[in-house]
Amino acid sequence: MIGIEVQIQTVLLWIAMLKLLQIALYPSLRKTLGDLAYPLSYPLSLLCFSLISWYLGLLHLPVAITAVLFVLLSALMVVRGEYRWSDLKPQLIWDGAFLVGFLSLLWVRFCNPAISFAEKFMDHAFLASVMRNPVVPPLDPWFAGGDLSVYYYLGHWFSGVLGIVVGGESSVIFNLMLPTIAGMAVVSAVACGYLLLPRYRWLPAIILILPNPAFLWHLIARTPPASIPWESTRVIAGTINEYPLFSFFWGDPHAHILGIFNQILFVTLCLVMYLRYGDLDMRERCILAALPALSLGTMPGLNSWDVLLYAPLYCGLALLTGIRYAKQDPRSWLPLLLVPPLSILAYAPLLLSIKGSGILGIGIVPEGSVITSFLLVHGFFIALFLLYGRRELFRSPWLLVIPVLGYLIGYGAAGVAILAALLIALRREWRGEEILAIAGLLVITFCEFIYLKDGMGADYFRMNTVFKFYMGAWVMMGLAATVIAGRWFSSLQLPHAIPSSLKWVCIFGVVICLLLIPVFTPLTYGYGSGTLDGAAWLSEQHPGDAAAIRYLGSLEGDLRIVEAVGEDYTYAGRISSFTGIPTLLGWPGHEVVWRSDEDGWYSRRIADTRAIYEDPERSPVLLQEYGITHLVVGAFEEERYRVQLPEEGLILLVDEGGTAIYQVV
Repeated sequence: MIGIEVQIQTVLLWIAMLKLLQIALYPSLRKTLGDLAYPLSYPLSLLCFSLISWYLGLLHLPVAITAVLFVLLSALMVVRGEYRWSDLKPQLIWDGAFLVGFLSLLWVRFCNPAISFAEKFMDHAFLASVMRNPVVPPLDPWFAGGDLSVYYYLGHWFSGVLGIVVGGESSVIFNLMLPTIAGMAVVSAVACGYLLLPRYRWLPAIILILPNPAFLWHLIARTPPASIPWESTRVIAGTINEYPLFSFFWGDPHAHILGIFNQILFVTLCLVMYLRYGDLDMRERCILAALPALSLGTMPGLNSWDVLLYAPLYCGLALLTGIRYAKQDPRSWLPLLLVPPLSILAYAPLLLSIKGSGILGIGIVPEGSVITSFLLVHGFFIALFLLYGRRELFRSPWLLVIPVLGYLIGYGAAGVAILAALLIALRREWRGEEILAIAGLLVITFCEFIYLKDGMGADYFRMNTVFKFYMGAWVMMGLAATVIAGRWFSSLQLPHAIPSSLKWVCIFGVVICLLLIPVFTPLTYGYGSGTLDGAAWLSEQHPGDAAAIRYLGSLEGDLRIVEAVGEDYTYAGRISSFTGIPTLLGWPGHEVVWRSDEDGWYSRRIADTRAIYEDPERSPVLLQEYGITHLVVGAFEEERYRVQLPEEGLILLVDEGGTAIYQVV
């Protein structure tokens, strides 16, 4: 187990590194983004760090050079006198906003740190692979001889490179990933509030801690507390309906939640363009265009599904912006037109290297979602939008025909969403929050009719489409709904000002909730808490494997291992997952989704792994064929195979706690 002093040191260095990135970039954005330069330089600097380090990895150069470049940039800004206390002091509130998000999730991870269930083995395997060998594309730890060009790995990439820079252990860095995303998401959401609201500007950050209606329904229905989080995300049949609060507490640093800060950032940048474009000169407009281009260009590598939502959103907002300013200056279109090509160029080598099985086509949903289930996912937002558009409904009550007709043909949920979108559109005010609301409603309407084929089987044919698109819809509709609510609150004429003592009581109550909720949230499943070392539980429950992982992790070079192949979402693949060293085959179900099975590798690698353990004559040949350097034999292998190793060609290196490591010679 990693000592608490080392964990604290890693956290402090991590925060310091993020702050260095932010403060180095901030002066360069001040003129273009104005009062939003300081907060948005947090997520934008992380994207710049990712981009630079990724190209260094592509060229097989030391990725730590990225940190050196940011140090030099900050030094240049100091020499130029860009940092003045009178300017920085008012901005400290943004550092506070970042720390609120970061420290809140850090406490959640401290209470539930284990790299154990769900997708955590996969996510740590990716992270450990990057930290062990930071090259592009990273090696696939579950498919010896393969790489991660079959999946979107960019969130694990920049987390791993940051971990290398601060000198942390991967099992601790794992538990800093989601706190970082939360901090970046909070500061981006509050910046969006500052852009759109005169008061209550913190409200957009609520989308990160808001449960869906299903969660409240299960509370009222007295569902066992341990089941409520999971049940609230399995509402619409055959789909996954996660929301940010669940994803943060569940603890998988998976692509769909790693990308949420970039989604909020992109929305905010697009709205800056939409609302402030006319205040900028041509040079500043070009700089502004580069920012959403970077954000949009990052999406394919961070969570490729996001680009399918946000590219159309940009096109719509850019069209409205261009039309607004084209009469003043026809050249105003030029910076807007730069964004799509720049976004493609940003990670062009990554786009060209993608090898995954990807989308296999488009299908028609034969029957829409049950309306009650649909509203248990989106009900809060839809109710607010219907209330917002009530005047249009009173003027045109015939619009109620739409959900009725939708119900009659089996798509009632889509009818409700279309009604809400039309009511907002008929207001014809085209405020930023209205455009977001309509966009989010169109996304969930799309999911009622269309799904993207991705090989998930007959029962779960629309699972990934709904899963990935609903997170983007939550961001769009959530930001819109909180801004609409903020405008309502701002318009209220309160008879008396709220006493400062009451404000402090509310703040104290929020802090207490933040401290107590993670402690009593039943998501540890017996894997322990009270540390940031996600591998600490191994020392207690699997001491032999923990020793083997420590030993293999201390070795350098191009290693490949063999361990038992098991089912996905089990203890299988544990050595490769915790070391990042490629194994012959990790979780086979994941790999077959990523790679398909055109050349028959699936059954071949499973059979060859069994032969390596059970057939002493074939074993040496197979070990050489796959380039294996080390063989693992532990309790998990003994359970799966009748182990008979060859008498020659193997050297015993470690045998502790029932787990042995052999070197292949």
